[in-house]
Parts: sequence; C-alpha cells; structure tokens
Amino acid sequence: MSGKRIETAAHPRCAPCRQKLIALIEGVDHVCYRYRLKAFLPELERHSIEVEPQPIVRGVLSRTRQLLRLRHADGTFVQRKLFSLPELLVLRAMTRRLIYDFDDAVFQRDSFAGKPPESYQRRGRFRATVKQADLVLGGNDYLCQQARRCAPAAKIVRIPTCVDPRLYSEAEHRRVGAKVELVWIGSRSTMASLMELGDHLRKAAAMIGSLTLKVVCDTLPEIPGIEVRACPWASETEAAELASADIGIAWLPADLWSLGKCGLKVLQYMAAALPVVANPVGVHGEMVRPGETGFLAETPEQWAEAIARLATDPACRRQMGTAARRKVQAEYSVNTWAPRLAGLITQTLQPKPNASKQT
Repeated sequence: MSGKRIETAAHPRCAPCRQKLIALIEGVDHVCYRYRLKAFLPELERHSIEVEPQPIVRGVLSRTRQLLRLRHADGTFVQRKLFSLPELLVLRAMTRRLIYDFDDAVFQRDSFAGKPPESYQRRGRFRATVKQADLVLGGNDYLCQQARRCAPAAKIVRIPTCVDPRLYSEAEHRRVGAKVELVWIGSRSTMASLMELGDHLRKAAAMIGSLTLKVVCDTLPEIPGIEVRACPWASETEAAELASADIGIAWLPADLWSLGKCGLKVLQYMAAALPVVANPVGVHGEMVRPGETGFLAETPEQWAEAIARLATDPACRRQMGTAARRKVQAEYSVNTWAPRLAGLITQTLQPKPNASKQT
C-alpha cells in the first residue's frame, strides 16, 4: 500500500476550518454592534470565522426558541444583554462557547434613571453571565474590574471601543473666533448629558461673542443663548459632519455609571482631528491629554476659557487635532486591536482537548 497521504475533498490539506459565530445583539444598526464587532468582521473573516448577527427577539417564548437554535453554531457572542437565569441556562446549554461583550455599566441603572444606581437584579444577572461565559470582553478597565469580581481574571480581557481613522477626513481649522463651530454627537438617550452644559456654553459664548453648536443626533435640543444647528445622524455622513466642525465636546455625570462609558464620541472627534473639551470623568481622563489633544474642564469658567482659547487659535486646534488623531491611530484604532480580538475569539472557539485516559 502506498505511503502517500489520502486527502479528501471535504478536508483538503491546509484548508482552514471555518467556524460560525452567532452574535446576539440589540440591532444591526446599534452603535455597540457597529463599533465593537462589525468593524472587525474583515479580520474575523481572515481567521475563517463567519459571524451571523441576530437581533435579540422580544418575548420569552420567541427568545427561548432563538436560544434553542444556537446549538448549530460553534459559539455565541452576546452583546450587553443580561438574560434572566432560566434563559441564561438555556443559552449556556445550547452554545458550545459563550463570549460576553459589554461597553456600559450594565450591572446598574444609568445616571438619569430616576432611581438609585444599584440594582440587585441587574447585578445578579451580570454575575451569573460572567461566570457562565468562556470569554468576557470589557470596554474599559473599570468594567473589567467589575467582571473580575465575579469570575477568574484569566478569561476577562479589555478590548476598548475602537474607530477606524481612515474613515474620517481631517478637520481644516480655518474659522476663527465667533465663527467656530462646536460639535456634539450622540443619541436621544444621551441627550441629557449635553443639556448639563448649558451654563458652560453660554459663558463661552459671552467670552467670544457668540457660539454655534452642531448636534449630530436623532433629535434637537434647545439650549437658550446658544445657536444649535441640527444635523440628523446617518452612518454614511457622521464622519464628514464631524470633520467639518472645529471643536468636539463631551460631558459625563460624575457617578459610577459614567465610569463604565467607553468614550466613543471623544474617539470620533479625535479621529476627525478635532481637539476635545471634556470634563475629567472616567475614560475622558485617559483619552484627552490636557494641552496636547484638548482640555479637561469642570466649571463653566474653565469650559469658557478652554473653548475661547481654541476658538481664537486655529493653529493650536490643528496641532492638537493632529496629535489627537495620532493617539487614536496608536491606541484605539480598529487596525490596532483587530488581530487581538480575532485571536481571542479564535482561541475561545477551539474545541477543548479530551481529558487524557488514566492508565
């Protein structure tokens, strides 16, 4: 008999084994899916991982049926959702490998919930989910620390929310003084944080003469004393709208919920080469280097001084914006983190070796 290796059509030598990963997400247009998984699909494809996004359906019976169909995949990637214990047990029983990804303090109520932040139900579901998962991906250090209180640190990894700077043009920074345009990007659910900046922006407007704020959102706020320009959000135009502005602004309440935020809007500003003015809460302190990529300000007076300085000095804005873009490219870009994420998912989906037999 010949010693040649017989290769079948089904398993040719060196052909990578494709693996299927079902992603249970809030929606294909949801910001979490677009920035924390969809952006990495090309790299996952290069690792022979096929991702099938499935929005989580509503209703206990419908959702249970959805979970029962997971057995046909090699793994399940769950974003943010905290299932009830019965649902979690079905999920764990039906999936070969479970990856949990979160970019918010999902274990508590948000800053504007109108109730105390601590939720025993959410905390319990979070603890159970982290215990059951084979891999946990947290968007910042604080989130990972919370997860490590519930499960071994070895399976909990920080993967920051990332942007692709190649999709953003660089701001030109030609306007001066009262002609400059501030920009804020967000959703209806985060609009309350922008409204907290009313006094800060009015004081800045008084200092430089007037102030225009472009709001890239699905709704338009009214901020007395400030000219607010509406810019309906669209994924195809958001990058260009940011790059056509001069200064990006961001504000977070000083509470535990904010410690879980991952700074997407700040990263988008920086990718568009905009200097950023933000308050020193959570990841803002990591992303914004005062005097280099923008300013960290707390009081209305500090905000007014920071905005006025940037408004009157286009060269300073350009220099800070360039430094901000470089920081994103080095520390928060899709290209930087794609190999790491794909490697983690590939390793997690590998079959566990059979236990060696006793002799």
